[in-house]
Amino acid sequence: MTACTECGAELSLHDDLEVGEIVDCSTCGTELEVLETAPPSLDRAPELAEDWGE
Repeated sequence: MTACTECGAELSLHDDLEVGEIVDCSTCGTELEVLETAPPSLDRAPELAEDWGE
């Protein structure tokens, strides 16, 4: 378990968590990226830039 960096809600994470994985906060809907697995560390996921088909 860890807390959402946006709203502070407790998040229940699965056991096979991987660095770089994106998880959603069920309370506020924020997409969070896994930075560390032991102990779990999350931060807001980067926004994807539009490539306009290039």
